[in-house]
Amino acid sequence: MASEQSAAVADLAAARAGKYLTFFLGDQEYGVEILKVREIIGMVRITPVPRTPAFVEGVINLRGKVIPVIDLRQKFDMASVERNEETCIIVVDVQGIEMGIIVDKVSEVQDIVGDDIEETPDFGQTVDTDFILGIAKSEGQVTVLLDICRVLSTEQIATVAGLGDKQADDGESA
Repeated sequence: MASEQSAAVADLAAARAGKYLTFFLGDQEYGVEILKVREIIGMVRITPVPRTPAFVEGVINLRGKVIPVIDLRQKFDMASVERNEETCIIVVDVQGIEMGIIVDKVSEVQDIVGDDIEETPDFGQTVDTDFILGIAKSEGQVTVLLDICRVLSTEQIATVAGLGDKQADDGESA
């Protein structure tokens, strides 16, 4: 039985292995699967959209397409910091929807092997960690690997996706 569990954990770690774009929020490094990343852009003017959740910064016009943008610090209940020249927007594909996530700075693309990925620690039932793929460890550093498709709930994704559609339908320029 124990060997079956070990094999299942090894298979899961191997499935999570691959290339990740790493970025920082404060001093903590995070990673998102490179296949989910469409592009990285510098900060641009973001048009606020009224009556959206606090973590929704607004929308941008990216080459004629309206893209919703979320502030990952807000989503993770982190303190706001002053934005600088390293602050940028990572455009990601979330369940077929392009959206931007604001991060403090992009680090690098890392090739993370399965043996370096551990399961997310159990923080108890009251802490939702479903959006964490695992914890990568290398050279004494810890990188939280995000499942970008689970950072937002299905309802939140629908709300954010509707922002881009609504803005585009209204013919508004972001």
